[in-house]
Amino acid sequence: MDRRKLAPDVEVHPLGLGTATWTDVADATKQAHAFIEAGGSLIDTADIYLGGRCETVVGQLWDNGIARSDVVLATKAAGVRPGEANATRAHLLSSLDTSLSRLRTDHVDLWQLHVWDHKTPVEETLSALETAVSSGRVRNVGVCNYAGWQTVRAALGPVPLVTTQVEYSLLERGIEREVVPAVTELGMGVLPWAPLGRGVLTGKYRKGVPAARENSDFFRWYVGHHLRADRTALIVEAVSAAAELLETTALGVSLAWVRDRPGVVAPIVGARNVDQLLETLSVLDVVLTPEIRGRLDHVSAPYIGYPESGV
Repeated sequence: MDRRKLAPDVEVHPLGLGTATWTDVADATKQAHAFIEAGGSLIDTADIYLGGRCETVVGQLWDNGIARSDVVLATKAAGVRPGEANATRAHLLSSLDTSLSRLRTDHVDLWQLHVWDHKTPVEETLSALETAVSSGRVRNVGVCNYAGWQTVRAALGPVPLVTTQVEYSLLERGIEREVVPAVTELGMGVLPWAPLGRGVLTGKYRKGVPAARENSDFFRWYVGHHLRADRTALIVEAVSAAAELLETTALGVSLAWVRDRPGVVAPIVGARNVDQLLETLSVLDVVLTPEIRGRLDHVSAPYIGYPESGV
């Protein structure tokens, strides 16, 4: 696979490894080894994942045969809990020091503002980024889950933004309205999270949802809205048909589609265990034909109207 530019001096494999479910050091180590052996380097985490446990697990990789120099390490700050943010200077810099301690490193390669903070003046937030970079604790900065105007406003600060991490898949193409045009103009890259439509695009819910999951509050919040969308079934069927034609899996088709979208640097994928990660890595070479890509583009096309479409 090709290498893609994450930052002016950083190139990565076109797939990133997420850690939001990492609790077991042994399995995390197996995943990291498999990922790096496949050419991967970008490992993404956050200070709030499982209350900091995920960062702690990542930090223990260095004692288990993973070289820090082989990893492009990304983490996040500013998120507190769903619907809440704290991007004050004091909180951000304190969170950074805590993250570095958990990660057992003196710097991160990419530090991301997890969510926009409506309560804190953006100038204060951006001053924390400047301090983090000038002190050497952070090499590059980015944002996550920012709207187009928020991304542009943050990019006006003293430190260049290199990436935005946003949900992007065949089921969620909303960023194409304003975020993608904004980051293209700014020279930033896109790191898609949930590139498999929160699991829906793999086709595992085509015959229904297991009762145990259907009754889960987390499942209803995280996956439910994709399942309820009127167009979801049409998209999933189109993906399944494409997989059959290419003799691959729905996972491979969905990942290939988002991987090769304009501006995308590396979709972030997560896995419950090393076997699931190996399944994902096994389809990295899937290439969509122009005809198949056109069908998928059509069936999943988002509504784009005025003013994005022009007068």
